[in-house]
Amino acid sequence: MKVVRRILIGVVVVVAALVVLLAGSVVVDGMGGSARLDAVTNTRLPNANGPEVRAFVARPSVPGPHPAVIMIHEFYGLNAEIKGKAEALAELGYIVIAPDMFRGRSTSWVPSAIYQVVTTSPEQINSDLDAVFAWLETQPEVQAERIGIMGFCFGGRTSLLYSLTNDKLAATVILYGSLVTDPAQLRALPGPVLGIFGGADTSIPLADVRAFEAGLKAAGVPNEITIYEGQPHAFVKSIAEIRQGGVQGQAWSQVVRFLDGTLKTLPTTERVTPEGHFIAGQDWRYLFMLAYEHTFGDSGHQH
Repeated sequence: MKVVRRILIGVVVVVAALVVLLAGSVVVDGMGGSARLDAVTNTRLPNANGPEVRAFVARPSVPGPHPAVIMIHEFYGLNAEIKGKAEALAELGYIVIAPDMFRGRSTSWVPSAIYQVVTTSPEQINSDLDAVFAWLETQPEVQAERIGIMGFCFGGRTSLLYSLTNDKLAATVILYGSLVTDPAQLRALPGPVLGIFGGADTSIPLADVRAFEAGLKAAGVPNEITIYEGQPHAFVKSIAEIRQGGVQGQAWSQVVRFLDGTLKTLPTTERVTPEGHFIAGQDWRYLFMLAYEHTFGDSGHQH
């Protein structure tokens, strides 16, 4: 019994030490978050419900007005990869705004990324996105009726959840974010949806993707759902890698075609959406699997 007790005490001590080390690493890493954002932001937006929203805004080289896209980052936060993709999309004729959803935090350390997500409420995110959308609507270079939203990973889910609360959005693009599948809730979506997923993504079960597609169809929401076979989570990476072609290039081209078809050419009929707001909590299973994917899976990569 004494030996067992010593082993148990030893295990508890080791676990406690790991927890302390992880917590300390998150604190230390967080000290550099604001400095990291300095390199990838060029705009501060007014926010009636909180601090200014820091963002990167990319504009086409030709005069507007232009359609606009809100681009939401992964759970790492706003970084150079998102900035590069925003600039690439702007070259194609879009005003692109990539806001900081974590109010001053950005990282490449998975424990910090998880901390950023769990300490940022969906209500705060939607409130900050309201400020982003309101700013876009007032810009003379933006076609206010042609604003869409897209996101990657955490940003994919964020894009979907925000679209369920804002009936002015013209299109939604979800790149491997966790999903809402209830047709009664999905009816609130104001425009067409593109969903891109990896067939080997263990954080988002294919059954969920198929249920999402079925829910969109039952709700009468125009949609294009594609599963790229053999691809892990977060397989669309930097714009440099995208431009090398392959599956990343295919997925990016699909995004561009969808945006061109929904934002540059508006549909002739408008969808009527119900009043009210969708309220969502954290998807804890997805968050756990996300941490596993980025730490041990094929999608693990530095930003």
